[in-house]
Amino acid sequence: MLKNSETPICDLGFGVKQESAQPAALKKAISTRRRSSAASTCSFSSACFTGSSDEDEISPREKTQRNTKGFTDFCVKNVTGQHAFGRREIEIAEQEMPGIMTLRRRACDDKPLKNAKIVCCTHINAQTAVLIETLIELGASVRWAACNIYSTQNAVAAALAEAGVPIFAWRGETEEDFWWCLDKCISANGWEPNLILDDGGDATHLMFKKYPNLFKDIKGIVEESLTGVHRLYHMSKNGKLTVPAINVNDSVTKMKFDNFYSMQDAILDSLKRTTDIMFGGKQIVVCGYGEVGKGCAKSLKAQGCIVYVTEIDPICALQASMDGHRVVTLNEVIRNVDVVVTATGNKNVVTREHMDRMKNGCIVCNMGHSNSEIDVNSIQTPELRWESVRSQVDHIIWPDGRMIILLAEGRLVNMSCSTVPSFVVSVAASTQALALIELYNAQQGRYKSDVYLLPKKMDEYVASLHLPTFDAHLTELTDEQAKYLGLNRSGPFKPNYYRY
Repeated sequence: MLKNSETPICDLGFGVKQESAQPAALKKAISTRRRSSAASTCSFSSACFTGSSDEDEISPREKTQRNTKGFTDFCVKNVTGQHAFGRREIEIAEQEMPGIMTLRRRACDDKPLKNAKIVCCTHINAQTAVLIETLIELGASVRWAACNIYSTQNAVAAALAEAGVPIFAWRGETEEDFWWCLDKCISANGWEPNLILDDGGDATHLMFKKYPNLFKDIKGIVEESLTGVHRLYHMSKNGKLTVPAINVNDSVTKMKFDNFYSMQDAILDSLKRTTDIMFGGKQIVVCGYGEVGKGCAKSLKAQGCIVYVTEIDPICALQASMDGHRVVTLNEVIRNVDVVVTATGNKNVVTREHMDRMKNGCIVCNMGHSNSEIDVNSIQTPELRWESVRSQVDHIIWPDGRMIILLAEGRLVNMSCSTVPSFVVSVAASTQALALIELYNAQQGRYKSDVYLLPKKMDEYVASLHLPTFDAHLTELTDEQAKYLGLNRSGPFKPNYYRY
């Protein structure tokens, strides 16, 4: 268990997400841009699969929808026209997700989540659909909303609605839609949640603030993002966390594989799909050198980029220096860099002052969870012109004609603008499923109202589920060797303080 005192208190947005105060004309322009972005049909991935532009003019909240079996407890873009395509996407993802599929097969008879009622607030794509259907196979009842207004794959949401899953999400939601969808998941007639699966802390926040009587009966929370984990520690520090929570973001398998290896692919994929950038020789600054920043910087450097790193932590800064990157402040390089990538989990890392000084054509994107890393509100002003040039790509044009390229309106670019490696999501999804099973089946009193790490034994189990894919064979300790090391032959093989 991590000590609360080890985690700094941060202002990470316990206030409700909302649009900043804006002139009416600007609000209309932003609304139009969002509809255009959400309705665009492109060849990037299934994430961009949508219906017709006429259909997109109608909010899903204004439609009456039912699936082929008459089920109506959902709200998606278009269940009838997209569910078959979405089902194929889910089936493709299953083939590349060996860990979570093995877990499903091994545990489906035991039903370890029987009678569990889970509010889920995650990205909605083919890979997370595999997780959700696994939870259902293990006995759970789920209600599902998106944690990001741009990352939902509409066809996948339709496939889940067709399968009878209460799902409330579509690509291009407004902020009001976002909270409406999440509220529909929590406050269902005759259904009271006892677990939360969260990505960013919004489900936890809404239930705690609006439904305290429901929140106190929760068996536990599973949180997979840095932003959400910080919010949990903030609650714990202030005595507001009244239920146990498992921090899977800092589990070894999640941190190393989802945060590091996945980001190596995602940063290149996102930038290529949105801007057609040639990487060789580009000057790029990566803000933050945690696991996400490390993955981004390594991949960009391998493409021939000149990579700068900004950091507040001297240990991470030293790692960046030893990896061959120059550690700088953002102000030192902001006038010269071609791309700015944020990966800190913090707020206002890139400010209006920074953006005022960027070179013409500078690309700005966020790889951290929260949309607060880039101060987008500060550039939603009348003197700046927004021009939507491609799905999730906006030119922000200054009065003198200089422009910057903002991706996904400052939201999570890898989930909004690229595909997701199914294998890596399998690792993360397995940790989430095991954490939910652990909290749901724990004896009363085993976990107090605090934030815990995933037990080491479970981390090792998740890794072992994925080794057969590589035909990898583990060496087994002899009894003598195990005794010499003071270990159980079956693990865990490292202490909790070991740093991989």
